Amino acid sequence: MALVFIGLGSNLGHGLQNLQQAWQRLGQTKGVTLLGLSSPYKTEPVGISTDHWFTNAVGVLETTLVAHELLAVMLDIEKAMGRDRSAGHDRSVDLDILYYDDQLIQDADLEVPHPGISSRLFVLAPLVEIAPDHLHPGTGLTSRQMMMTLQSTDRVEKTRWK
Repeated sequence: MALVFIGLGSNLGHGLQNLQQAWQRLGQTKGVTLLGLSSPYKTEPVGISTDHWFTNAVGVLETTLVAHELLAVMLDIEKAMGRDRSAGHDRSVDLDILYYDDQLIQDADLEVPHPGISSRLFVLAPLVEIAPDHLHPGTGLTSRQMMMTLQSTDRVEKTRWK
């Protein structure tokens, strides 16, 4: 079983419901066991042109699927929930593999650890909540250490699941 951290995001429709639905769909996948989900975080858009704030969270799961199989499942969930990858940056749901065990994967379809982890407060805040001491296999830094060194003015507000 591989230990996997997943980033979840949504800025179209009802973000909380979208993330919960995507998480539940992941849990219905054969070979996937959900272990935990952070609190949701309302986050200001970073690096994109949109007026719609995001709802973000990080989940941890175990899986017997290899990384590319899990990615295919996640892309299918995004598509089933209305994500149009050609429509720009707004999205009903966005699912990213942040970590897949301690593997380093870099190919045309998948890069793990996710290259944006250390520079994105909207990923680090929920990651620190559920796994503050998890080590980044490329840098050797914990989630907490990455967040402490991040120079960010991004607005991230912890909320609650309803």
